Amino acid sequence: MADSIDIFPLGFPWNTQDPFLFCVHHLDFYPQGNENMGPVASLTGRAIGQDFDPNNKWRMYHGQTIPGFPGHPHKGFETVTVATQGLIDHSDSLGAAGRFGNGDVQWMTAGKGVQHSEMFPLLNQEGDNTLELFQIWLNLPKASKGVDPYFGMMWNEQIPVLQLQDKQGKAIQLKLIHGTYGEHSSLKPAPDSFAANPDNKVALWLLELEAGAEFDFPEEANGVNRNLYFYEGESLQANDRQAFPGMGIRFSRGQKLHITNGNQKAKFLFLQGKPIGEPVVQYGPFVMNTEKEIQDAFTEFRATEFGGWPWPSFDHVHPREKGRFALHADGRLEEKV
Repeated sequence: MADSIDIFPLGFPWNTQDPFLFCVHHLDFYPQGNENMGPVASLTGRAIGQDFDPNNKWRMYHGQTIPGFPGHPHKGFETVTVATQGLIDHSDSLGAAGRFGNGDVQWMTAGKGVQHSEMFPLLNQEGDNTLELFQIWLNLPKASKGVDPYFGMMWNEQIPVLQLQDKQGKAIQLKLIHGTYGEHSSLKPAPDSFAANPDNKVALWLLELEAGAEFDFPEEANGVNRNLYFYEGESLQANDRQAFPGMGIRFSRGQKLHITNGNQKAKFLFLQGKPIGEPVVQYGPFVMNTEKEIQDAFTEFRATEFGGWPWPSFDHVHPREKGRFALHADGRLEEKV
């Protein structure tokens, strides 16, 4: 059937298709922070350094005292970090740094190799520190795996947010992180990104539907992979199928998708892209095309550390009083209120 779709459980991480490699949704209800920007709550009983227990309200991940992901390398792909709630501290081996969140998006091309850390400082000492983010890994084709690393910010105030209505006047909000919708276009991604070429049809949206709202996804050419991730709401009618939060909807090969929301507001992440169609060999944070290239990547990292680590610690965070900012490797400083 032309309108047949595939519905699958999201799991952890979420299942993706070429050109995407990985997608994870973190939602942590952190308590108030202490003087060191870690949690005031006891860490007893947690697998510190490897705290991913989904049964807990919040996790330390690889952090020892501050939640987050201390310095680690990447090579051969891109990371897109969408921070919808809370703040994230970035530091990297290029000398770039930043604090971003509450709707901001960081787009980083690892290319030929970079180290970075993503820490979650608990800045509020008087109350909770809820954090929600998506991290998406977008592959690079073989011809681009050796490009220079790049760190860039898309500030919340600059990202197009479309306020739409369906035929019944019900509200639809579409945050256009990347791609096009009608006459609307997103900000530009990293310059060497696979998404920078419009022929690759890469789209990354956050979509919210009012209860009962309907939405038709624009038709796309055959061969473009499209995945809709339903992560908050009650229920959904997708073509002739029913779906619930914690489910994904896959449609490609020119298929149409019409969704009708249930009785509660619903939230979705939408990923789309033309497949790169090359072999993928992944070992941890390195994504190449052959086993030999993976071995070479480890050899290079051991020899160069991808430029080393210019920060006082691998779990480096910025001063509590700092606002949202980005310090680029060339010394350019952006500061946001």
